[in-house]
Amino acid sequence: MEKKRVKVGLMGLGTVGSGVVRLIEGHQEDLVKQTGMAVEIAKILVRDLEKPRSVSVLPELLTNRPEDLLDDPEIDVIVEVIGGIEPARQYVLEAIRKGKHVVTANKDLLSIHGAELLSEAAGRGCDLYYEASVGGGIPILRALADSFSSDRITKMMGIVNGTTNYILTKMSQHGMAYEQALAEAQEKGFAEADPTADVEGLDAARKMAILGTLGFHMNLVFDDVRVRGITQVTREDMNYARQLGYTIKLLGIAQLDDDLVEISVEPTMIPSNHPLAAVNDEFNAIYVYGRAVGETMFYGPGAGELPTATAVVADLVTVVKNMKLGVNGRSIVAPYRPKRLKTDEQIEMKIFLRLIAEDKAGVLARMTQILARHDVSLERILQLPYDKDVSEIVVVTHTAPKKALDAVMGELEALEVIREIRSRYRVEGGF
Repeated sequence: MEKKRVKVGLMGLGTVGSGVVRLIEGHQEDLVKQTGMAVEIAKILVRDLEKPRSVSVLPELLTNRPEDLLDDPEIDVIVEVIGGIEPARQYVLEAIRKGKHVVTANKDLLSIHGAELLSEAAGRGCDLYYEASVGGGIPILRALADSFSSDRITKMMGIVNGTTNYILTKMSQHGMAYEQALAEAQEKGFAEADPTADVEGLDAARKMAILGTLGFHMNLVFDDVRVRGITQVTREDMNYARQLGYTIKLLGIAQLDDDLVEISVEPTMIPSNHPLAAVNDEFNAIYVYGRAVGETMFYGPGAGELPTATAVVADLVTVVKNMKLGVNGRSIVAPYRPKRLKTDEQIEMKIFLRLIAEDKAGVLARMTQILARHDVSLERILQLPYDKDVSEIVVVTHTAPKKALDAVMGELEALEVIREIRSRYRVEGGF
């Protein structure tokens, strides 16, 4: 007899889990129309059975025993929104091994164990969807998997963390210091009490590992991402960027050249007329370049209860449709290209430097000699008065290998006439 109802085990009833409950209960008629089956939350795994909830659920649905979900043969799909690596990884693996389909929003888990979990799901004929792990409500992963399936993606560049984008927007547009902008982000709920994962770039790096894995079909993990956060960005840097026609954003960059990959997260200067420069506050945007389609951009809310829950429920709808068609597990494409990361000699970029130097004859000549020795040419150079007997020098290089730029930095720091290197930023001129 054909199934009329799909039973779901929900792991986690925090912000996103509560949103999932609201959407499933509030959109039941739409779900039936779209899938031909009712969707029922049969059990919810929580840590504390007595904790007050923002959403009303029947007490008998709650359990603190994972086996009540994993060992129930009537539960078809596990929705995992508890976060973290363990025990989430063990729960997801066990669910797949017991023939259950999985929908997750867990970027920490996917950025480290994504390839393992995808291979396990494909081998068991189970679905594993994770749209909500990147970009909140932006359907970027589905687009990469489906819409770009006939194209070759060569670059992805994006703002994938709303907290840092909010902070940088306030610094750029309202002249706030970093600490002031962070405090406002925390007050409005955009930043956690401990903002380390966001402001040090770790959250964005996890998302870029997931994007790179799916876009380039390589097993890219969190440790492959070069990461630098925004804690050293100053208002002075913002002002110089503006004067030079740039905007500073925390950008994730994943680039493929001749089957070699570079993947990074760092504060980056982009031209103020670039579409990403206009993405402000807590919004996210991801720029994708395909050889055939050219440039595309995906924009929307990057986090929040309902945007993220919407992505989770959309994945759930896909699982249910696959169940009706009997095609679960067939859309999974585990990474199949060998991972080859670029060396520092193969990574090419422009950089912006801001230095404090002694105001005397020959300083610029000594700097340009160092640059020339490493075959690094200059796009722009400014020298401005800073203090008594001291000047401020601002430099933008042409594109050069990272190894050469690092060597230039080392020699400049050792130069006795250079008092301090205040700032260094990557500069992206577009595709």
